[in-house]
Amino acid sequence: MRFVIIGAGAVGGTLGARLHQSGHDVVLVARGAHGDALRSEGLTLHTAEGAVTLPVPTVSGPDELALTPDDVLVCAVKSQDTRDVLDTWAHVPVGPSGRPAAATLAFVVAQNGVANEVAALRLFARVYPVCVWLPATYLEPGVVHAEGFPYSGWLTVGRLGGPLDDVSARLVAALGASRFLAVEDAEVMRWKHGKLLSNLGNGLDAVCGRAPGTDELAARLRAEGRAALTAAGIAFSTPQEEAARRGDAVQVRPAPGTDRGGSSTWQSLARGTGSIEVDYLNGEIGLLGRLHGVATPVNDAVRLAAHRLLAEGRAPRSFDVAELTAMVADAEAARA
Repeated sequence: MRFVIIGAGAVGGTLGARLHQSGHDVVLVARGAHGDALRSEGLTLHTAEGAVTLPVPTVSGPDELALTPDDVLVCAVKSQDTRDVLDTWAHVPVGPSGRPAAATLAFVVAQNGVANEVAALRLFARVYPVCVWLPATYLEPGVVHAEGFPYSGWLTVGRLGGPLDDVSARLVAALGASRFLAVEDAEVMRWKHGKLLSNLGNGLDAVCGRAPGTDELAARLRAEGRAALTAAGIAFSTPQEEAARRGDAVQVRPAPGTDRGGSSTWQSLARGTGSIEVDYLNGEIGLLGRLHGVATPVNDAVRLAAHRLLAEGRAPRSFDVAELTAMVADAEAARA
């Protein structure tokens, strides 16, 4: 099994590094300055145990790689980039048969949000969702900080539209041998919806950080999320279940001399990527709320505020709580 990891940022870079360290065959897919740095200098992984530079093979796309039937495609990009990944990789020929990747290879969804799996299943015959609890940071080309300790992350693997099988078992075995707490679960999407609730705070962190008054807004974000999921009849894991399964296996412990900067949404703004994932986090709750008659003004306001930061080129965490609270009031008034 060769792991072709599409997106070598915080999550993809950590996955690729740890799998490479444990002797698995890995190829990273990365473009731009990050891809150039990975190809020329290798992937530098910072952990609580120190830093190491790994010569993980890296390509910029399928034109530089001959796919084989033993490959597994691992999608680790932000949700707003999933469509491009699917369009780029679904029809790439695999091996001597030339059959398209979508009909031949397993497609692993190692992403936040809950919309990517169905989008992938529209094209790929076999889709394996992964609920990713993996504290990591990617801010500079060629460098990833994996901040989980003693395991780098907790990964729950399942399958969408089919039973657990040999592929999911092999994925769990490989990840479990690579410094991850990895488990199989047929109800993986229940865990992913629970993770969605925790990720609703990513946008708030990017907009306001932990300024006074954000705790109340964070509580309202998650209350809206639970109400929307419940109205839609969607099951989700609870923080108590998550804590019981994860235990102390994944503690946040940054590399010596460093601090964890912020959420993945904060990291996107800090890197100036030009896009953010809030439409598939807070926006997912807004969508469910509109479909099922649940008001979601805080999630709507956080999504809009994050896009305002992006459009205006403002620094992350440059909103004050009063500014965001006024946007919440506007969202409530618009629904009234």
